[in-house]
Amino acid sequence: MAIRKMDKPNEGIKCVVNTCEYYMNGDHCCAEKIQVEPRNAHDSQETDCATFAPRDSFS
Repeated sequence: MAIRKMDKPNEGIKCVVNTCEYYMNGDHCCAEKIQVEPRNAHDSQETDCATFAPRDSFS
């Protein structure tokens, strides 16, 4: 899944993972779209953002 990085936050998505390429200051996500997995999760602890991409440098 190719994800486009936007120059503004994706409204409605809060992300605190500041080590992700799509993290934006203020706890925002700037990925055009996200994918959350796995399909048959039973609670939030079993889920992961499959869009996560490691950031080259941290800010």
